[in-house]
Amino acid sequence: MAERSTAAVDVANESGEAPLAAGAGGVTGDSDKGQSETQGAGGQDAEQTSIEETAPSTPTPEPPELHSGHKLARRYRLEECVTRLEGFSSWRAVDEKLRRAVGVHLLPADHPRARSVLSAARSSALLGDPRFVQVLDAVEENDLVYVVHEWLPDATELSAVLAAGPMEAYDAYQLVSQVAQAMTAAHREGLSHLLLSPGCVLRSESGQYRIRGLAVAAALRGVTSDRPKRTDTEAIGALLYAALTARWPYQEDAHGLTGLPEDLGLVAPDQVRAGVHRGLAELAMRALVNDGATPSRQEQPCTTPEELAKAVAALPRIRPPEPTAPAFPQAGYRQPPARPAQPAATRPIAHATQPPPPPLAGRTGKVLKWGVAALLIAALGLGSWQVADTLMNRENTPAPTPSVQPQKGSATGGAGHVTNQPLRIVGAQEYAPDGVTEDPGDVGLSYDGNPSTYWHTKSFDSGPVLAPFKAGVGIVYDLGSAQKLGGASLTFHYGGSYTTATLYAADSLTTSASPSSLHKLGTVTTDTTNAKLSVSSPVSTRYVVLWLTAVPKAGTDGFSSPGFKQGIAEVSFTG
Repeated sequence: MAERSTAAVDVANESGEAPLAAGAGGVTGDSDKGQSETQGAGGQDAEQTSIEETAPSTPTPEPPELHSGHKLARRYRLEECVTRLEGFSSWRAVDEKLRRAVGVHLLPADHPRARSVLSAARSSALLGDPRFVQVLDAVEENDLVYVVHEWLPDATELSAVLAAGPMEAYDAYQLVSQVAQAMTAAHREGLSHLLLSPGCVLRSESGQYRIRGLAVAAALRGVTSDRPKRTDTEAIGALLYAALTARWPYQEDAHGLTGLPEDLGLVAPDQVRAGVHRGLAELAMRALVNDGATPSRQEQPCTTPEELAKAVAALPRIRPPEPTAPAFPQAGYRQPPARPAQPAATRPIAHATQPPPPPLAGRTGKVLKWGVAALLIAALGLGSWQVADTLMNRENTPAPTPSVQPQKGSATGGAGHVTNQPLRIVGAQEYAPDGVTEDPGDVGLSYDGNPSTYWHTKSFDSGPVLAPFKAGVGIVYDLGSAQKLGGASLTFHYGGSYTTATLYAADSLTTSASPSSLHKLGTVTTDTTNAKLSVSSPVSTRYVVLWLTAVPKAGTDGFSSPGFKQGIAEVSFTG
């Protein structure tokens, strides 16, 4: 199982409700509320999605009486209850064995949905796709059923992102592309979500989207569907619509977003907000239940995530926005402001310029001239003699050996000011936080002093950005001792558009921590084979991670097939 740690995996949030820990009212688990939330998450009608109802003679069992500090399997310590409704509860917990945060869903073993929850959790765990929040354990023990899953504290819910306003076209494109591709992979394995909403889509710091609650959220809530692919596709369309407009595409307000007016109906995103990307607006309408009608032409609706993913791939490439450079004042001489013209009445009267005094004439003047000339000649002769004497003495005297005392905090001591001196690399190892390496045997070729040899990545089908299929590739370098890092010179094997490299400070050569948990030093993007990277705020570190998140497209060579790839030919650091 993956060992990444989650933002609160809150099933109530995934269906549109506020978590208990957030101070949201009381328990609202009645059937009318559940049906409304199901329609809000995907817009599906009662024929497509239904919630199982419990007969009055078999009431839903109350969730077990647990408290903070309670341990499951002598390992998972419950910390905070984030949801309690419909006979189950969700907790933030700590895995004391691996010392990491986890999430836990709990319900009684005799709960009518306990069997389906266990089955859904185990099926989701077998998928093992990193685009989904991973199920780590699913256990029935002591009259309890509990499901343990990842906890991602550095990720942000899409609902929180949309609260700040609509997304840029590139960000919305990445959202619908990554979510559609992930759900395509899940449906191929027979798994569906049925409760996709802004509350269950998480965005990491690297821009990768991850989906939580696959199969498990619907099992906990008793949600089923006769057309699961259509249900999930419509939900993805609603996510895209919300990303483009910051409005929910139905009349009800949901997930912190305002719904559409009742008399307006479902209109295209570019009619709700000006400046919306036309191609993405049409995709949102094709994914929603509207028979595939778009503002400009009639298109067939997208009824499965796979069809939607293909439609997204067929769009013209949407480039990321250009970063805005900060405006700095221009250096150099600034012309002083001109003085305003004064009226003639107040203008000062210019006085006549006095002529210079006449030169000395006669015999006295000649005597003074010759005296000054004689003094100058004598001074030059004396100065030349002193210089020659000094040089001769210096040649005959051996030069003393200078004694250099390292200043406190200098680069040689591992801390202090930057001296721009080259730093020696004593070792390196491939950095693969996902456990999948590229070319670990050739890491030494990236700093052997020979630019013709290089460490290389595998060939990827899409790019230049490697996410979401892979967060990135890289190497961690050992500088031998803590050094004040000021910059790096990078030589790549392949040129082209484009390579993005980032430096991080790490705590060990074998670190498996995610880049988001490391200290970022600087980033550079280049279309050539050379790049210079400066650290704006130098820090003292022994281990430096070079992390590539975008690589150019290249043809076949002796190592790999054509595709998006890169090779690191030479790396050097300066302190």
